Amino acid sequence: MDDAIQSMIDVLSTKQRVLITTHVRPDGDALGSTAALVLGLRKIGIVSEVLLLSHLPSKYAFVYAENAVQYQDVENGWPATFSLDRFDALLVADTGTWSQLPGLADQLGSLKGPKLVLDHHLTQEDWADIKLVDTRAAAAAEIVAELFSRWDIQLDKAIATALYLGIAADTGWFQHSNTRPETMRLAARLMEAGVDTDAMYQHLYQNERAERLALQTRAMQSLELLAEGRLAVMRLTKADFAQTRAGVPSTEGLINVPLQIATVQVSMMMIEPPEPGPIRVSLRSKGQVDCARFAERFGGGGHARAAGLKISAPLDSAHADVVMAMMQLMTAKSIPGSLID
Repeated sequence: MDDAIQSMIDVLSTKQRVLITTHVRPDGDALGSTAALVLGLRKIGIVSEVLLLSHLPSKYAFVYAENAVQYQDVENGWPATFSLDRFDALLVADTGTWSQLPGLADQLGSLKGPKLVLDHHLTQEDWADIKLVDTRAAAAAEIVAELFSRWDIQLDKAIATALYLGIAADTGWFQHSNTRPETMRLAARLMEAGVDTDAMYQHLYQNERAERLALQTRAMQSLELLAEGRLAVMRLTKADFAQTRAGVPSTEGLINVPLQIATVQVSMMMIEPPEPGPIRVSLRSKGQVDCARFAERFGGGGHARAAGLKISAPLDSAHADVVMAMMQLMTAKSIPGSLID
């Protein structure tokens, strides 16, 4: 970890203009980390901007808007005017897999500089020139904070707010099992730097649109309890999105609701998006099942307790395949001495 941090510092220190990007459908950690990186690099004279492969979710837009973080949104197709040859390095935050960066690989021919990855996920691919990966970190934002500490980039309110957004989002406001003592110590430092935690909590968790609650109702109405109550499965269809007028970003966090049930070990949500594309499957576990290893069977990945995958098939077919595979795994695990996979 220390050598990787120093290698990233050594490489970035020689650059003048860095392009920063993150995974498609960015969450709070992805956006907080990228915003913090722009603000930190700005402090030491390195120009940087963010490339988003999806629309910027309105829920998190404040972290860019309030700090004048420049970004390009390519949701509706790669803009002809955007060229990577303006940059001398690419820094990817919060993912290390091409599947989470649709369309980017095809554009890298004009990039003259190195490709760097800063991430905390278990699932990785070997394509970056420099990789700074710490799977113990609760969020990519934790790793950004460590990078800045080693680089002697001082925290101010703007950077602290972006980093706090990242760790708060990925820990479920410090409720998930990935919250470490180091996470809480960092949170305290960020608060000391000026983060308004009350305002952020209200913005993130008490600022929902009615459409999201309508979509949550649809998800809960679809809930199935399988494998003697140990597996919870929810599904949302195109019709659900159309009738509630909610978008896919409104599904964030819904998968965690069934984990409130005492018997549930794994929660699964299957999403048929409104736009053409594969079925998206999200997975959450209380620890008895390694979600990342399960997702890798279908070309996905993530963390042991939080992962995802995509299947190019009709919803019913995808539902049958993934649910059956999970039930077989959980049945095997109910046998004393059995192992995942």
